Amino acid sequence: MADGNPPAPKTTWSSFLSQIYLTDRRPVDGSYDYRAVEEKAREVTKDYHAAFLYTYGTAGSGNTNRSNLEALQQWRIIPRVQGILHKDGELATASAASSVGVPYILSTSSSRSIEAVAKANGDGHRWYNYTGRAKAAGFTTLVVTLDTTVVGWWPADLNTAYLLFAAGVGIQVGTSDPVFMKRIGAPVRPDERPAFPLDQEAFRVRLAGGDKQTVATFKLVTGWLDEIDSGLFHTWEDLKFLRANWDGPIVLKGIQTVDDAHAAMDARMDGIVVSNHGGRQVDGAISSFSSLEKITASSRVLRAQKKGTFTVLFDSGIRQGSDVIKAIAMGAQGVFIGRPFMYGLAIAGEQGVEEVLRSILAETEITLGLSGHKSIEEIWAKRGAILEKADT
Repeated sequence: MADGNPPAPKTTWSSFLSQIYLTDRRPVDGSYDYRAVEEKAREVTKDYHAAFLYTYGTAGSGNTNRSNLEALQQWRIIPRVQGILHKDGELATASAASSVGVPYILSTSSSRSIEAVAKANGDGHRWYNYTGRAKAAGFTTLVVTLDTTVVGWWPADLNTAYLLFAAGVGIQVGTSDPVFMKRIGAPVRPDERPAFPLDQEAFRVRLAGGDKQTVATFKLVTGWLDEIDSGLFHTWEDLKFLRANWDGPIVLKGIQTVDDAHAAMDARMDGIVVSNHGGRQVDGAISSFSSLEKITASSRVLRAQKKGTFTVLFDSGIRQGSDVIKAIAMGAQGVFIGRPFMYGLAIAGEQGVEEVLRSILAETEITLGLSGHKSIEEIWAKRGAILEKADT
């Protein structure tokens, strides 16, 4: 990508395990098993369970999310012998990412402002999907999410009538934005921190009773949702505006076909994230990993990757170190972590996020070595030598 690759993660399996075994500093998340972390997050959020369901939930019946996980399990590594969940929200996550040395991508649905997250992230590598303010706050890469112009069909949230935005949580990028707030006719809220945990029922009662502050917040909510979930679908032509107004790398998140990957290259994008939004948007869709398999088989894509003019990243289904290895061997140049870090956040805030990230990185390094390889670079795009598809 245009500004180079992110720095190497600040962790090794040996330093992480030494921390546990020699100092008896046991992970607050427990020994990292994504299923156990998920269940622990479910337990610690029992008093505000709708927040857990918002993270855990998927579109429709959950078919696409299951497909994401099952697709990764269909592939096996071939060993060779040779020489809306914690009071600190995004601030904790951004700080943990900086400590571990992995890039952090800020969501438009953040419960903290761009500037506050940038401060928490310090000298970390951070990306975002907004322009002017993000650049001023030190965000280096623009990530354009393609598949959320409307929210998917989310039964878990519908069953609990849970919409964090409706109670003023997750709109803080908007409430801290001078242009948006001027249009709404309200003063900027530069460092707003929503109450934790979210009590949506209490918000509804105040709204029904005509509480002025709550009514004002709800006005902001409807205005911001018109911005981020407008229901307006865009075309490839619209990317020209972003290209003309952003001087750094632009990455399109939500690409699932070879044709769209090629279209991204034609539009002079710097990279793509192969993703189906963790199965949260279209139920019954193809798995993200099967999309990656097809896209990275394109000779045009591979040539551009090798030249350094196009980057392919992977999202949806990464839960453990072996998943990382499979994605890299399939041709991804990096992976995204979603639900696992959110569960860590729910359990223990910044420390929980950091331990999830360090655990996945440590497991990746251990599995890489036990499989007979010295580095990630050694296995990149070598699916034939590294992976074997299991019989189904």
